[in-house]
Amino acid sequence: MGFLQIQLINLLAILLIITSSKSSLTATPPNFPIALNPNCIDHCGNISIPYPFGTTKECYRSSDFLVTCNQTFDQLKVFLRNSSIEITDISLDGQLRVLQFIAHDCYNQNGTRAFRNNPWIRLAKSRSLTVNNTANKFTVIGCDTYGFIFGRRLDRNYTTGCTAMCYAKDDLIKGSCTGSGCCQTSIPEQVWRVNLSLGSYHNLSHVWSFDKCSYAFLVEESAFSFSPENLTNLRNVEKLPMVVDWAIGNGTCEEAQMNASSYACKNVNSKCYKPRNGYGYRCSCSEGYQGNPYLIDGCQDVNECEDPYLNNCTDIKLCKNTNGSFHCACPKGYHGDGRKDGRGCIRGESLAFKLAAGISLGIIVLLLVAYWLHLELKRRRHTKMRQMFFLQNGGMLLQEKISRRERPSNTTTIFSELELQNATNNFDNNMIIGKGGFGIVYKGFLPDNRIVAIKKSKEVDPNQIEQFINEVIILSQINHRNVVKLLGCCLETQIPLLVYEFINNGTLFEHIHNEAKAHFFSWEIRLKIAAETANVLAYLHSIASTPIIHRDVKSANILLDQTLTAKVSDFGASRLVPLDQTQLSTLVHGTLGYLDPEYMQTNLLTEKSDVYSFGVVLVELLTGKKVLSFDRPEEERGLANLFLSVMKKDQLFEILEENVMREGNKKQLTKVAMVAKSCLHVKGDERPCMKEVAMELEGLVLGEKHPWVQTGHDEEVKVFLLEGEFSGAINVGEDNSTSIDFDSAKDHVMLSTMGGGR
Repeated sequence: MGFLQIQLINLLAILLIITSSKSSLTATPPNFPIALNPNCIDHCGNISIPYPFGTTKECYRSSDFLVTCNQTFDQLKVFLRNSSIEITDISLDGQLRVLQFIAHDCYNQNGTRAFRNNPWIRLAKSRSLTVNNTANKFTVIGCDTYGFIFGRRLDRNYTTGCTAMCYAKDDLIKGSCTGSGCCQTSIPEQVWRVNLSLGSYHNLSHVWSFDKCSYAFLVEESAFSFSPENLTNLRNVEKLPMVVDWAIGNGTCEEAQMNASSYACKNVNSKCYKPRNGYGYRCSCSEGYQGNPYLIDGCQDVNECEDPYLNNCTDIKLCKNTNGSFHCACPKGYHGDGRKDGRGCIRGESLAFKLAAGISLGIIVLLLVAYWLHLELKRRRHTKMRQMFFLQNGGMLLQEKISRRERPSNTTTIFSELELQNATNNFDNNMIIGKGGFGIVYKGFLPDNRIVAIKKSKEVDPNQIEQFINEVIILSQINHRNVVKLLGCCLETQIPLLVYEFINNGTLFEHIHNEAKAHFFSWEIRLKIAAETANVLAYLHSIASTPIIHRDVKSANILLDQTLTAKVSDFGASRLVPLDQTQLSTLVHGTLGYLDPEYMQTNLLTEKSDVYSFGVVLVELLTGKKVLSFDRPEEERGLANLFLSVMKKDQLFEILEENVMREGNKKQLTKVAMVAKSCLHVKGDERPCMKEVAMELEGLVLGEKHPWVQTGHDEEVKVFLLEGEFSGAINVGEDNSTSIDFDSAKDHVMLSTMGGGR
């Protein structure tokens, strides 16, 4: 048989199978845009190519949705990316129909193998494409045959299969695939790689007279029905249809909506939903609309009045189309419901109806007037209350202090309550992004498209309003690139609200203790974050015009932006320290595991309390362990005690986190551990100040980037390690040693405060 004859037989067999199936894939409605722009190819032959798919980089959403349009013989065919996976249909319902190769295993009469192939298919490794686990079945055909399907799902391998046996051709039953000559089995969800393997127990020797080949394939169940003739007519068939699911990204709808620029459901009349199989999310047009929901103008209104099957009006001429729906009117002189499933149109109106309508209208007017008066009185009371809270919370004092500043500034904004209600959907619970001991934090969207974090404190001492206002003024003037920026406040509520810039890459706590994130959290980044945090605390203690003690330093209060730059946050417990004092007598506030033991015993708060808490954070970065763990022995439940015990036994490298141990050099890790140890002295006077800690860590960071900087300090480091003492700083000299110092307040990004310093 010639090559062209074989190809013709293949083509006819595939067409027969495809046309006999009941397709569940739907095409994009006609006359609606489907491609990203007019310059993009939207068809290849008779196959439409809707966005997010496309043939060029400018036309598809990501490389997972690249398709190619190739000329094969005299026909245009579509292939996934540059692979041999042929696409026969693309549906905006989140499915593709592709042609999957059949596995053949053929033998000669003497039992030697004549031909064998084990095809495979690999979809996008990013998991945007997965094999549909309900529409497809793994099928094995033969009378002395076993077949396996294996590959990858999630991040693990999977394997399944079945056996087909028979002893005579009469054993085969048309339409039955239960093991006699044909067997089928399902595949698991979330499969993105498929390999087929086929074999024979006896090399078909006892059934060779009527079964010379065995076959295995993954096929759309509705596209294939077994018949005894399959033992021979599949010999020259290469491919059968298979259904592939596609979706956008790997996250949920809620996670995708957090980033408006990358959110795929662009049309206002589209909605997001989670697919049953696979990962990510999909978009669909809302009810009453049709088109491509992935395009800004893709979902367009359906005119139900043009199609009698889409409306149920008694008279289609009186059907009136509306956005997303329709209305059935009644002819002139009639009233009622013009739908077939309603009461219908009633001729005329009775006197009783008119009287009842008049009375009802009067009552409605009275109710509306009463409701309007109620709303007006409520509005006035609310306005008066906002004014009272504004004065009570020091609004006039804040305005006066802002007006006195020599240089006008737009860094401190006094927001109205209405602005922040609109920004948070009236403080909806779905907008909550954090809760702590000092209040609740909401995510908000300002009219200028800025995303902000809005802190609602639990309480503010009314006797300290002037101090609160002073703190807002002072902190809003402090500029430091590693502090969450305070944008302004609202004083029209019973408890003042504070507005900050929004940092969306999670907390340092999450990156240390979340297994998936910690895997990519290198030692170099950890050391950089430690140095940045130390610089912030040193700045607050030493450089700010009025010294500030943070009072709640912990990894959960250190946020990270997209570049993994540290942003210190949550100043809800912070205290300003008068210039003539070095300590404050306060109630103990903070988080167990991070609290300074000396502060807990004496109630005397000093800047050395922040040093102790920072030391615990430094140990977290080194070990990756929780600050408190009841799985450890009682004397080692606190991470600080465990670390000091290990250091005392000279067993530091036994508790270091795996990535830290692998990436950091032992000399540098020992230096950082000694810094942490010096911060964790029980007596505050024996701890270094934050400026010394910051300079030491900054020196280690620079030394890592530029090893030559440390030249000349080997002896000093050796003494530092032998004596176990904290060296304090990197000194300035003429021998190429490094100088570390802080810039003035004007050279830093703004500092934020949580809870007004109380």
